[in-house]
Amino acid sequence: MNQINKLNKKEVSLVLSGGGARGIAHIGVIEELEEQGYGIHSISGTSMGALVGAIYATGKMEEYKKWIYTLDKFEVFKLIDFTFSSGGFIKGNRIFDKLKDFIPDINIEELGISYSATATDITNKKEVIFSKGSILEAVRASISIPTVFTPVKKENSLLIDGGVINNVPINHAKRVKDDVLIAVDVNADVPVSVHKLNIIEKESKKKQSIYLKKIKDFQNQFYKNKKTEKTEQVNYFGILDKTINLLTSQITEMLIEKYPPDVLINISRDVSNTFDFYKAEQLVEIGRDAAKKTLLKHNTY
Repeated sequence: MNQINKLNKKEVSLVLSGGGARGIAHIGVIEELEEQGYGIHSISGTSMGALVGAIYATGKMEEYKKWIYTLDKFEVFKLIDFTFSSGGFIKGNRIFDKLKDFIPDINIEELGISYSATATDITNKKEVIFSKGSILEAVRASISIPTVFTPVKKENSLLIDGGVINNVPINHAKRVKDDVLIAVDVNADVPVSVHKLNIIEKESKKKQSIYLKKIKDFQNQFYKNKKTEKTEQVNYFGILDKTINLLTSQITEMLIEKYPPDVLINISRDVSNTFDFYKAEQLVEIGRDAAKKTLLKHNTY
């Protein structure tokens, strides 16, 4: 079956990558798919992709979107329980208490669609796929960015972000006959639209000043505890962001080559940094725009 006919079937198995704040763009992609009449029968996600996928699967996307648009007003850093432990500097308990407003503590088997989240077991050096059991536990494990969120201990396993092994879990997508497999990579090494980038910077200026001040305050406290000379200080978040991108990008390229999706929606990794959640509203629109352009391209083949 050629690709245009497959797209006309409108049944979608959706794969959502990790990417920190860039993963908010998944919301725009999902909204555009729904707008064009596609039915999502399964979602496989890693990290932020697992989170957005879980919120969609539980029917709370609109409520979540409204909340995330106001993160600056709610003083997002009050949700972050900092810790200077060796496992990571965010415990994550406060964030997940808030996420319970959008992700009920139910089992994955109770969802109306197929769902899976990918995590990495660093104790046993293997990938872990959550396709049953608590959806909250699945998301918590999948988004545990190394050195940021403290790992999740489960029996004889220590679980961290699934992106370490598989940031675009195409090979775990649940398929049905004649569906179309759509993967969304928010870490793509592609140019960003200058026009879109300008819009983001213009509309996010006020939020950015508030957010970056909080980041700077945290960094000052971080370095104060490290006995590092000022001239030797580096941007911790900047280095972490670049490290995560490099870690996942080459693995992602190999996975996409090995398991090519029917449709690949690429969103530039340069649209935001991993922790730029104050750009939520604009990132949703970037996701919507990328989906619209990609689907139009495939439907004109």
